[in-house]
Parts: sequence; structure tokens; C-alpha cells
Amino acid sequence: MTELTYATPYPPSHPFSRADQRWIDFVEQRSAGRLVIRPIWSGALLSADMSMEELRHGVADIGLITPIYTRGGAHLIRVQSGFYSGADSIESQLALYRCLERDVPEIGKELAGLKILAVQGGLLPGIVTRNRPIRSLADLQGLRIRAPTELLPVLRNLGADPVNMPMGEVYSAMAKGVIDGVIAPPDTFRALHLAEVGKYYYELKVPRGAYPARAMGLDRWNALAPELRSILQESTAVWEAALADEIRISEQVGRDAAAGRVVMSPASRSDQARFDAIYLRDAEANARSLEKFAINGSTAFAVARRSLVGRDKVACRGTQ
Repeated sequence: MTELTYATPYPPSHPFSRADQRWIDFVEQRSAGRLVIRPIWSGALLSADMSMEELRHGVADIGLITPIYTRGGAHLIRVQSGFYSGADSIESQLALYRCLERDVPEIGKELAGLKILAVQGGLLPGIVTRNRPIRSLADLQGLRIRAPTELLPVLRNLGADPVNMPMGEVYSAMAKGVIDGVIAPPDTFRALHLAEVGKYYYELKVPRGAYPARAMGLDRWNALAPELRSILQESTAVWEAALADEIRISEQVGRDAAAGRVVMSPASRSDQARFDAIYLRDAEANARSLEKFAINGSTAFAVARRSLVGRDKVACRGTQ
């Protein structure tokens, strides 16, 4: 029997953790008990911003990684998550990431030392705010909003004061008034208890990308017997499907938690169109800015946009 540790910052009740448990059950059943996964929940082992490096050094065998928050060494992976406008479903987000992974070698370089076991997409977020409602993009003026890296310039262009921080810190920051709001999907009203600290939700459809989210240290991977590696390879599809399923279930759970507590405001067509245009313009600028790291981000951006052949339709088209 081989035992592997799996570390995650989330508690067992979180939708991500429920998907993780489904993956654990599959691996143990498929291996007939030869491979046992010991989960370590609630951030007891890996940190949010150094998890990739910690896995490379064997702090845990397998872990939840967040390259979009890492301090360095994943510049393209962070920025590419802003290339997904038009990829609305989780499945199309994963398909588009796989096009980038296939055709942009720099992504593999940034993941050196890791074996990726699952890629994760998600629900399209809106904007949760603490005390001030947003009914149009003009209402963002002066608000301090937590957002992922790719959205920081978009929000600045709309007059907001954006900041980046791990999602695990958002509840406390909103409760204390450190931030006015957060870019987040509806499931977070329950999963992160944001219905307790957010009074308003602006249902702007904010594009979001996929990213490698579960990984194993490459040294530990190479040390496994070939038949165990084969089972883990097979488990990737199971893990990704479980994540997509639990994320979709969590949306209605989140909306139910917000009912009667959070005021929902729709975005107008004109505001949505304006946001989408700024989003794509800034995504292309972010891609060009990677040149200072000797990364051809413009090629990655072109791959992503060529591969989105229609709304929520992906077909890898390469660089030409």
C-alpha cells in the first residue's frame, strides 16, 4: 500500500473539498486499496501563495495550488486567466486552457517540477459589496474591490481601487471594512459565508479563466509505481468532472443563502458590453506586458482568441 498526503486550504464542507473527496474515493476504489489518500484540510500544511514551491519540495505529496496568487514564477498562468471572454461554461474554460497548454510552451516551463492532476474553471462572477450598492459601472468609482490579477487594470479603468488577496482572507477583510467588495460568484455566499458580510450583488458577468489547480511534486510522481501513475492519470477526468459538478450545485446553494439578505441588481446590456470591451483590451495589454519577463504573451493571447471559435465554443487553432 502507498499512502499520499493531499493538502488543501479549504474545510471538508467546501464544494472544492467535496469534489476532492469524490476523487479520493475513486483513486482508492480504482487501486483496490493499493493507493490511499490522506487529506489534510483547512490549510494546515500548504500556504496560499507558496503552495507550488512547497509541493516541489515535498511538503505534501499532492495539493491544491493557486498559481494566480503565487508570488512569482507563474506570470503567464496568472495573466492567461484573463483571455477567456466568451468561454462561459466550465467545460469550455478547461478546453481553452488545454489549447494554451498545448500550444504555448512557457506554461509548461512555469509548471516545472510539478505534475498537474486537475485543471479548474468556475462560475462567472459578479461583484459583492459590503455597504454600497452597485447598479451601474459608474458606482464602482472609489470602491476598494478584491479582484484576481487579470482584472486589476480593468477595475482601475472603471475608477475602482482594486487589490489582490487570497479568497480565504476576503471574509475578514470585508467584515473589518478593509475592502468594500469582491469579484466573486454566487456560490461564495454560502461557501465563504459572504452573505454575512455583503449586502449587495451586482450581476455583471465577469469572464473568468481556467488554471491548473491540483498538482503533485514531480519527484514524488516519478517515485510511484507505473500502475499507480496510470490510475492517477485516469483520475484527472474524474476530478475535473467532480469539481465542475460541485461548483454548479454550489451556485444555487449560494443563491439560497443570499435570499432575503442580499440585494441583487442586474447589469444593463450597455454596461456589460462596455465591461467586455475593456476586459479584452486590457487582457491584450497584459499579454504584451509579459515581454519584460521574456515571455511572448501576445502569442498566448492570439492562441486563446483564435481557439474561441464561437460563444462558448472552443477548437484549438494553434499560433497561425
